[in-house]
Amino acid sequence: MAAPDDVLPLLEGGAGEAVSDVQQRLIALGFGPLTDPPGWFGRATRAAVEAFQRRRGLRVDGICGQHTWQTLVEAGVALGDRPLYRRTPMLRGDDVAELQQRLSALGFYPGRVDGIFGDVTAASLREFQENAALPVDGILGHDTLAELRRVAARGSGPPQLVSTVVARERLRQAPPTLAGRHVAIGEPGGLAVPAAALRRRLVAHGARVTTLHHPDDRAQAQAANGAGVAAFLALRLEPDRPGCMTAFYSGYRDESVGGRLLAEAVQRKVPPALGIPDLGERGMSLPILRETRMPAVIVEIGPASLVVERGAVLGEALAGALAAWATGPWD
Repeated sequence: MAAPDDVLPLLEGGAGEAVSDVQQRLIALGFGPLTDPPGWFGRATRAAVEAFQRRRGLRVDGICGQHTWQTLVEAGVALGDRPLYRRTPMLRGDDVAELQQRLSALGFYPGRVDGIFGDVTAASLREFQENAALPVDGILGHDTLAELRRVAARGSGPPQLVSTVVARERLRQAPPTLAGRHVAIGEPGGLAVPAAALRRRLVAHGARVTTLHHPDDRAQAQAANGAGVAAFLALRLEPDRPGCMTAFYSGYRDESVGGRLLAEAVQRKVPPALGIPDLGERGMSLPILRETRMPAVIVEIGPASLVVERGAVLGEALAGALAAWATGPWD
């Protein structure tokens, strides 16, 4: 469910029915009570939006844009509120994430827990139905949900998710080199020099490289998935903020194992190479991280003057980080 484009973004000082809707959703999710009058986007509403963004791994700006709105809608859907099945566009929400968690905890592989009902989740659900002697239709209806809850009730303690086990095993099985690997670079603007330097270094390592310039994160994620790349590194310029921060996917009590390790490798290499502050790694649920199917990171770096001056050094450091990541170890 998306708010009309002529309503979003909602920010402090705004008013109307859309603000009332956001306030009601925030309160229902436990981000209340709010001292602002209904329909008025005041300081209390902004603080609640920031708290929600922080908890969900979004950019914390206190503004309800399309992504924050969509996440609010998804957060309000509980398992059992609706049938779940593979469709286009794919179903998204906390109910999908809980289904994925339950399947993964039972030993079925639904893919990474990302709250998106795609082909892998559908196949995992059909496998569960077959094992439970249920009609195999790939639809989470009343009977399948009842059996899923009944079987899950037998366990004790939080088991390791199969999604994590599979991710680590895939990393172990991959060749310990960049040679022959397909790597995508996302560069929507402002970082053409380091992106070109990174591309040259990766090619020198024997990698195949695709550079994506689309300004929309979801379009970049779709292109990377379609190309079947092994790793995706998105570059983002922070014009006025000195330092380097690298984000990887984390959400719904799951995370990208390969993404976290790649983020750590970037932070080990880039800040000392450029002499800039190390702002650390951060687990986030931004579209480009949530929707890519491979280890992916967003590297936010600044200031602009330094990046322009030392673009070649930055590209070299990023290539070194990817090469170090490829070698492991993965334990």
